[in-house]
Amino acid sequence: MRVVVTGGAGFIGANLVRALLTRPEVDQVRVVDNLSTGSKANLAGTGAVLLEGSILEPALLDEAFTGADAVVHLAAPPSVPRSVADPLASHHANATGTLEVLEAARRAGGLYVAAASSSSVYGANRELPKRETMRTAPMSPYAVSKLATEAYLAAFHHCYGLGVLPLRFFNVFGPLQPAGHAYAAVVPAFLDAALAGRPLTVHGYGGQSRDFTYVGAVTQVIAEAVVRRVVHALGHPVEVAHTEPRPGDVRDSQADDSRLRALFPDIRPVPLREGLERTAEWFRTL
Repeated sequence: MRVVVTGGAGFIGANLVRALLTRPEVDQVRVVDNLSTGSKANLAGTGAVLLEGSILEPALLDEAFTGADAVVHLAAPPSVPRSVADPLASHHANATGTLEVLEAARRAGGLYVAAASSSSVYGANRELPKRETMRTAPMSPYAVSKLATEAYLAAFHHCYGLGVLPLRFFNVFGPLQPAGHAYAAVVPAFLDAALAGRPLTVHGYGGQSRDFTYVGAVTQVIAEAVVRRVVHALGHPVEVAHTEPRPGDVRDSQADDSRLRALFPDIRPVPLREGLERTAEWFRTL
């Protein structure tokens, strides 16, 4: 079995590549990545085949998808603030990019496509916990583009019979997630600062709530589908520095994962503390 992972040199993608290649059913994993946020180093030693370039290049996608059995579409600039700063780039990469991937999957004979969406699509809907049937209310260009990703997958399923699986990720964290840039996610940003003795930057007064998902659990679910807390983690107190809230951020996020558990009953969720401890251990090796 051959699987293509778009964005496979990125954080989630590179972890997924490793998970897929442990499966005896998977003979080859091809990665399509323009390395704008990913890195060749993330794929070192995996044996994955890297096709460097953009998902907006149909010829590259055709090359990658030829002879493949399934596609996991993860390529996207993963940041709400980045989309607020440059909404057109977010749209092109996420919405148009998804359309290009789906068209290429169709040209390749109708490949199965699993794709990353985001809990950000719930946006201004304050009801908790979040469920798949809940009203979406995007608050940022990123969230809009991810909702478009879902809609395109549904449309290609209904119009062309394409097998699809949209997955709404809730704040994925873990090894290989970069910390040293303006749009770093909260867990790597906190761990990086805490291990270096710097204050933790909190946007707003700190009353926000989030569900966090360890990347190992995410990759288990994706691989199965395709083939069938900071202080406690570090063991010492850390200083917190509050700043103004970020535009486009939602106040609270909590998932009802009962449908996911029903679909993948053998996947063991990774407790937050355990995931943070594994991630902190990885950061200490940097």
